[in-house]
Amino acid sequence: MKKWRAFASMPEQYIGLQEIINKQLEVPQPLLTEEQMEQINFTLIEALHTNKQVYLTYYKNGHHITDTGFIQFVDSLGDQFIFIDEVFELKNKMRLSELIDVRFT
Repeated sequence: MKKWRAFASMPEQYIGLQEIINKQLEVPQPLLTEEQMEQINFTLIEALHTNKQVYLTYYKNGHHITDTGFIQFVDSLGDQFIFIDEVFELKNKMRLSELIDVRFT
């Protein structure tokens, strides 16, 4: 037996409502101070050299996302780094400007 959802009876309406809900959940990208950026850089470099696992919090499409894994490569001049996800072991190439916080596990 299916549960009836009155607001989702028409697929087009459901898609529109879902878009509105997602828009309301979006947050602006936080601005980091110079001190916070330096701390992120030091933590990234230390994690790269010691191969320690880190928690990364980054901004993507209006949301803050936290992930766990290892730093493989950091390019400060090119504003990017490579992060290996702990769960799926996928290589993720990200911009340093998207980072909000980096902490050791």
